[in-house]
Amino acid sequence: MQIEQNGMSNIISVEQAKTLDGLFKERVQRSPQAVAYRYFDPVSDQWRSHTWEQMNQHIARWQVALTKESLVPGDRVAVMMRNCPEWVMFEQAAMGLGLVVIPLYVDDRVENATYVINDATVKLLLLENSQQWRQFLTLPNEIEGLQRVVILRPFEPDSVDACDNVRVVSAMEWLSVHVSEVRHIDSDPDSLATIIYTSGTSGRPKGVMLSHHNILSNAFSCLQVIPVLPEDVLLSFLPLSHTFERTAGYYVPMMTGATIAYARSIPQLQDDLVIIRPTIMISVPRIYERVYAGIQAKLAEGPGFARWLFNFAVAVGYSRFECQQGRGYRRLSHVLWPLLKKWVADKVMGKLGGRLRMVMSGGAALSPQVSRVFIGLGLPILQGYGMTESSPVVCANRLEDNVPASVGLPIPGVEVKLGESNALLIRGPNVMLGYWNNPEATQAVISSDGWLNSGDIASIDDQGHVTITGRLKEIIVLSTGEKVPPTDMEAAILRDPLFEQVMLIGESRSYLSVLVVLNPARRQEFMAHYGLGDDLTNEQQRQQAEEILLEKITRQTSEFPGYAKIRRVAVAQEPWSVENGLLTPTLKLKREKVLEKYNSEIERLYAGH
Repeated sequence: MQIEQNGMSNIISVEQAKTLDGLFKERVQRSPQAVAYRYFDPVSDQWRSHTWEQMNQHIARWQVALTKESLVPGDRVAVMMRNCPEWVMFEQAAMGLGLVVIPLYVDDRVENATYVINDATVKLLLLENSQQWRQFLTLPNEIEGLQRVVILRPFEPDSVDACDNVRVVSAMEWLSVHVSEVRHIDSDPDSLATIIYTSGTSGRPKGVMLSHHNILSNAFSCLQVIPVLPEDVLLSFLPLSHTFERTAGYYVPMMTGATIAYARSIPQLQDDLVIIRPTIMISVPRIYERVYAGIQAKLAEGPGFARWLFNFAVAVGYSRFECQQGRGYRRLSHVLWPLLKKWVADKVMGKLGGRLRMVMSGGAALSPQVSRVFIGLGLPILQGYGMTESSPVVCANRLEDNVPASVGLPIPGVEVKLGESNALLIRGPNVMLGYWNNPEATQAVISSDGWLNSGDIASIDDQGHVTITGRLKEIIVLSTGEKVPPTDMEAAILRDPLFEQVMLIGESRSYLSVLVVLNPARRQEFMAHYGLGDDLTNEQQRQQAEEILLEKITRQTSEFPGYAKIRRVAVAQEPWSVENGLLTPTLKLKREKVLEKYNSEIERLYAGH
């Protein structure tokens, strides 16, 4: 296998690990004194580290505490914290006892988290701070079945009263001082390991059930195409509640013995990159877009020669890349690369720590323009494709076979083919067990012979490279990887009679916007009420109207997750109809036609972002 050719003998196989907690156990035995995790300690104001053996000792304490909670194998426990070593300690301790771990997004609305906790009948919840629990207490509905709430950080002074509850305890009091051997049930690898809730096309999120074997097989297959080495350092900043980060940025490094450093925050990411100097980075497109935007902004402020030199370096670098991939020819300009690398590429790469040898992008489509800049600067960016229901990776580009416009070839052990309407179908050991308590939804996406319908439209070239060309299901995927069902939000906005027609926008963008058509009669009332003229071509009038409309829209969509917040609004000056080609004969919105017609307006909504 390729991993053996790369000399990666330190990799733990699926059979050796058996379960996800078995993977950790095997890593401790192989690399007890190697650095497993780095993290920033705000108390001492410095970066600290844990070896694999030290992590194992901490896990033992968490496990002793869990055993006192009268939990049995199969019970669900949830964690709602930012990435940190304690996240891993809790999960590993729980899985060793046969418990099913449910990750929750820290920034999600408390209403959504409550729905998940109730739907999965969570018995124990781990929170980062007491302020989070105070948010749960603001809801009128009781959280059912929750026996224990553990707060990691010390209670804030103004939260003590709210947390004075028999269910609520600080981790400091709850964790055992006694340490015993970490237990491993060594249950069936096909048993349920985790339930990850993901947004559907309508209604509430569905719980994706993944087994130990689902995730282990996916991590091992990833390592056969993306060479992660024991000496690699990964900077973890995507939330561990995101399947991409959990598999590729947590289990994959564990499988090979690499070190993971937890970033302090996204605003501090630039500093952390320089401090940690990672060798591999895993991210959704939004981070690469931010770096790209920063580069472009700096170039725009500088002299014209600097812009020319940068663009020339990218062009030469990308030409070299195409030549190395066997798709281009050697050019005379390639001899200039050592100088261009020193003058241009190395300075940009220095801002990213200076040691990156490759980066991966997934969760949403990456702009070819952004990809071209990174590759042109000498940093391989490998785009892949996956979904929570497939643990998540399905396809990935390789260093030696990188087609940036595609999402690469299927990873080993995973089959893909095109189904009806060119829908991408997926089959392999990574395909989920099904949706929690939702057999109808499971049957709707998994065929009797095991093919998972991704709902994405794709093409496959003669070499097997997969390119995602569209989406059968109406889901907007933001550049952060978050998925938003537009019809639900559009319906919520339309509850206000001022709005006649609406269309949500945000595919591959960093935030959501909306195009609206106002009801003709109510439009006049609206304008008169706020003292606005009807001429929205006037810049000041338009801005004022859009701000007021955005407030109305925000109120109408308040029940949706935080990442689904609408940031901008634009008013269309004419209704969408069958006659002007923007509606089908059955009065369904032709989204692509609307996007095409209002392209300039949409670009205005995202100008500068």
